Amino acid sequence: MRLPKLLAAAILLSSVPVAAAPFQSARTLDGADFNSKGEVTVVHYWATWCVPCRIEMPVLDSFYRKHHRQGLAMIAISIDDSASTAKLKQVTSRFAFPVARVDDVKIPHRDIPAAIPETRVYDRTGRLVFQSKADGKTTVDAATLERVVDPLLAH
Repeated sequence: MRLPKLLAAAILLSSVPVAAAPFQSARTLDGADFNSKGEVTVVHYWATWCVPCRIEMPVLDSFYRKHHRQGLAMIAISIDDSASTAKLKQVTSRFAFPVARVDDVKIPHRDIPAAIPETRVYDRTGRLVFQSKADGKTTVDAATLERVVDPLLAH
């Protein structure tokens, strides 16, 4: 009896369409639409008050600068309610990747991480392939990004 139910569940799950992006839409701090369709995408959730987030940002920036011409898209999404747009722009001004406020990203509430920093990597079809441990202290390093993202960029 369990096997038919499992088989039916597997068929149902395999027929669910894969998302074309990690979220439906996003508007950056500069007012531009963020579109990563067809690109490997790194999404970093952060806040100005989060020390591990701010440690991780330069690592992400370096990786983005090295790989963006190979089809890498990246966006940092601030969950910071109290920071002004001017403050967010000032904190992120030296980074090459775009930044958005979580309120300017159309994403289901359940997909917003409960703890930060959190970095997610999506393949070119929008399938989540990596998610960092969002425990308030673990950061993603360059070696992890190379291990996870480089093979995706090669395809």
